[in-house]
Amino acid sequence: MAKKAKKAAKKAAPKKAAKKKAAPKKAAKKAPKKVAKKAAPKKKSARKPNAAFMAALTPSESLGAVVGAKPIPRTEIIKKIWDYIKKNGLQDKVNRRMINADDKLKVVFGGKEQISMFELAKVVNNHVK
Repeated sequence: MAKKAKKAAKKAAPKKAAKKKAAPKKAAKKAPKKVAKKAAPKKKSARKPNAAFMAALTPSESLGAVVGAKPIPRTEIIKKIWDYIKKNGLQDKVNRRMINADDKLKVVFGGKEQISMFELAKVVNNHVK
């Protein structure tokens, strides 16, 4: 049924007329454009940090040897560990995702010689209260 309707529509469609030369049109006067008022830009609210990340955590003795013994937020603990890693050149030269352990970090890493940077948060979680 649908095919018959399509065929009938094609037959009924008007044929395109031969192109004729169009007479030149006179230029119409353009009305002046209205200037739209711009809305005042919205002020972006200051980004508020997540309270869970800002809570001060007490590091264990082994982690305290690397980042310090006083309570600090989780974000600062990670920053200080990375500062320690970069200062001592502990990032693996071939695979930059891996962190090699020295004497202090080996205790924090649970005796492992090397961990992935993605495991760092899990390791830190085991050493904070």
